[in-house]
Amino acid sequence: MTSSLASPTPRYALALAVSVGTVLFLLLGIGALGIVGDGDRDWLYLAAPAVLLVVAVATRFRPGGMVLALGAAAATTLVAGVVAVVLVAIDDATASIADVIMLTVMYAGLFAAGAWLFSRVRVSGA
Repeated sequence: MTSSLASPTPRYALALAVSVGTVLFLLLGIGALGIVGDGDRDWLYLAAPAVLLVVAVATRFRPGGMVLALGAAAATTLVAGVVAVVLVAIDDATASIADVIMLTVMYAGLFAAGAWLFSRVRVSGA
């Protein structure tokens, strides 16, 4: 009998691919394009992958734990977005508040989609 960790199900593999893709997309957005203008405020969004990694490791990358990890990453992204909007409004930055809100919602939605995909993973015979 093979372990579910040794050979992940196709659903687990898809959910993992979406999650890793979201993190890479976020890092690309921060590094190459910038979410909050040309400044150094984009570091706020790095909290989401950090939270994701800590919770995923703590739950040993099990599907239920990954749902929690990605949900926490989505929530962290929304908190970072609120802080970024406040900084843009106060600091008169070159970023558009609408752009920051749209990008924040997009990244949080991608993390939430990953969480939903992990919630659909069936754990076999444990």
